[in-house]
Amino acid sequence: MLSVSGEGVAGQVEHVRHVRLPADRRTPAAARALVRAVLAEAGLDDLSNEALLLTTELTTNGVVHAGTDLDIEVSADGVGLTVTVTDFAGGPIETVLARPRADASDISEISERGRGLLLVDHFASRWGTIHEGARKGVWFRLDRSDGSVSPHAVVPRQLATGAVLGSVPVAAPPTPGPTPTATEMAQLSQTAPDPYADDPLPDFANDLLSRVAEMVGAAGGVVRLDRGDGAGSRVLARYGRPPRPDDELLRTPLAVNRPYSGELELDAAPSSYAQPLAALVAERLSLYVENDRLRRADMRRQSWLTFLAEASELLAQSLDVQLTMALIPQLVVPRLGQWCAVHTTDEWGRLHLAAASHADESMLPRLHAVLAESGPESMLSRLREASRTEAQVPLGPPMEGFAVPLVARGQRLGTLAVGRHQRHRHDPDEIAVIEDVARRAGLAIENARIHEERRKVAHTLQQSLLPPVLPVVKGIGFAAEYVPTGDAAEVGGDFYDVVPLTDDRWLVVVGDVSGKGVPAAAVTGLVRDVIRVLVHDGRPLPEALARLNETLVERGGGRYCTLALAAVGPAPSGEGDLAVSLHLAGHDRPVAVRADGRATFVGTGGTALGLLDEVATPVAELTLRPGDALVFYTDGVTERRRGRDLFGPERLRDAAAPLAGYSADVVAARLKTTVLGFSADTPRDDIAILVLRNDALPN
Repeated sequence: MLSVSGEGVAGQVEHVRHVRLPADRRTPAAARALVRAVLAEAGLDDLSNEALLLTTELTTNGVVHAGTDLDIEVSADGVGLTVTVTDFAGGPIETVLARPRADASDISEISERGRGLLLVDHFASRWGTIHEGARKGVWFRLDRSDGSVSPHAVVPRQLATGAVLGSVPVAAPPTPGPTPTATEMAQLSQTAPDPYADDPLPDFANDLLSRVAEMVGAAGGVVRLDRGDGAGSRVLARYGRPPRPDDELLRTPLAVNRPYSGELELDAAPSSYAQPLAALVAERLSLYVENDRLRRADMRRQSWLTFLAEASELLAQSLDVQLTMALIPQLVVPRLGQWCAVHTTDEWGRLHLAAASHADESMLPRLHAVLAESGPESMLSRLREASRTEAQVPLGPPMEGFAVPLVARGQRLGTLAVGRHQRHRHDPDEIAVIEDVARRAGLAIENARIHEERRKVAHTLQQSLLPPVLPVVKGIGFAAEYVPTGDAAEVGGDFYDVVPLTDDRWLVVVGDVSGKGVPAAAVTGLVRDVIRVLVHDGRPLPEALARLNETLVERGGGRYCTLALAAVGPAPSGEGDLAVSLHLAGHDRPVAVRADGRATFVGTGGTALGLLDEVATPVAELTLRPGDALVFYTDGVTERRRGRDLFGPERLRDAAAPLAGYSADVVAARLKTTVLGFSADTPRDDIAILVLRNDALPN
C-alpha cells in the first residue's frame, strides 16, 4: 500500500505527466524539460524558477546516491504544481531538521543526501515522502502566491521518515531578515571557478562569499585557509567590514583533508536559513578547496619527479667518488633542507665526513663543529645509529633534522643527514624524496667506487705491459709517448718495448693487438713475453715472428696482432751510422726523418700475426746517419678522427719533417701534441709513438 507523509495535494488535477528515466547524468535535464512542459500547459510560468531548482536537486540526488531508475510524476492544477521523484534503492530517507538545532548547528551532521531537502523545505509550499516496498521518494507542492492557496494549507518544516498519512505537520516559526529567492539560490549553485585561471580559488571564494553574505544579510565575512605549509592560516576571501568584538558570528568549518584546514565566518546571527546556507556554501567551497589541494599535491609530486630525474642524471654523469659526494649536498640544499652532510664508512665501519653544505654559508663552520662533536648524545652518535640500523633517525638541537642511511647493493656506505627547514618541519612527501635521493646517491657513490677500482686495475695492468723506462744507450736516443683511450677503465692493446740483443744490438718493438679490455691485455702480455724469450735465446727475427704466429694461431680466440720490429746497432762503416733491420708484420710503415728535413715512409708491409698458418715478414735494411730518426706509431695515431676526417699517415709524415734535428724526446712529445690537437674529442683508441734517433755526432 502506498503511504504518504506530510499533507496531500488539494485541488483538482488538470495536467499529469509520468515518465521513468535511467540513472544518467542527462536525467536532471530531461526532468526539467518535463516540468517546463507541464508548467506551460497549466499557465504556471511564474513557478518555473522554484520548480526547476527543486526538480534538479531531487533528480540529481537520485542519480548520484540511489543509482537506480527514477519515476518522475508531474501534476498541475489551476493554482499549483506537484512533482514526485521516486527511486528503487532500499533504505530510509534521511531525517532532516531544516531549522537550526539548539545542540548542533554543523550541517556536516546531516548526510550529504539529506542536505538537498533543505532547499525543498525552504521553497515548497508543502512536501512529504512516499514509501512502497523498495520504492521511496519525495514530493513537493508549489502554490501560487496570489492568495489562491487554500487557507488550510500548512507548510511542513520537518521531514519524518516513515511517517504515515495523516501525521500532524509542524508549523514553522517566522524567519527574520530577508528570505533568499529561487533565482539567488540558482545563481549560488551555478557559481564556479574560472577553468582558465592559474589560481581560480581566491576569486571563486570571494564570489561565493559575497553572494551568501548578501543572501543572509551579513555585514561581513571571511574565509580562512591553512594549507599546512608552515605559513599558518591566511585569508582566502573577505567581504564587508571586519567584525566587532561583541558581534555574534556564524562559523562553519571547511570539510577538507589534512594538512588543509579552513573556516567560513559570517557576521550574521544564526537563523532558520542563514546557518543551512552557510553550511551549503562551506560544503561547496570545501569541494573546490579539496580540488585545489589535490591539484597542488599533484603539481608538487610532478616537480619532485622532475627533481629526482635531474638529480639522477647529474649523479650518473660523475664517475669520480669525491665529486659525486660533493655534488649530493648541493642537490639537497636548500630545496630539501637548511643543511646537508654526507658521511662515508671506512673498512672498520667508522664514519668520516665527506661533504657538507649549509644554506647560510656563515653557519658552515658551526655545522662542521657540531658534526665533529663526540659523545653518546652527539650528532655523530646518531649518525652511527642510522648507519647501523639502516633506518631513519631524528637529529635534535642545535642542528635539527634527520639522517638516513646510504646503502647500495646490500652494502652500508654511510649516512645522509638533512637539516629541517627554517620555518617548518619536513612533510611526508619531502621525507620520501630525501630517502629516494639517499638511495640514488648510494648507487652513484658505489658506481663511482667501482669505476675507480676498474680504473686503477686498468692503469696497473696497462703499466705492466709497458717498460717502466727506456734504456739509455750511447749514440742512440729512445723516446716514447703513450696516451690511453678516453675510457680510463679500459686496457688498450697498443704496446712498445726495447729489448737488448746478444750481439750489442737493440730490438725496438711496437705492436697493436686487436680489441680492448682484459682479453686484449692478455694477448699483449703473451706477445711481449714470447718475443723477449725468443730473442734472448738468439732466434733470428723471422723465426721469432713465425713462432709467435704459431702461438697465436694455436691459442685461437680471433685475436691478431700487428708488429714492427727493428734491430738496430752500429753500422760496419764505423762512421757513427746505425744499421737497422726492419721487419713489418701487418703494421704501418714507420717514418724516417733525415737530418736534412726529408721525411719518407720506409719498410715493406707484411702479414699480421694470428690470422694465417704462415706469414710473410719481409726485411728492409736501412741506415740512420747522425741526426736521422725513425718514428714508429700505432693506428691510434692515423685513425684519430675529426668528424669524417682522419689524421692519416701523411699528416704524421708532414708533422715529423720540421722536427729534424730535435732530440727523440722532443720529436715524440710534439707529435703527440699534434695528434691530440687534431680533434677536441677524447681518443677512441690508444696512441703510441716511439722515436729511435741516431744521436752520434757527425765526423
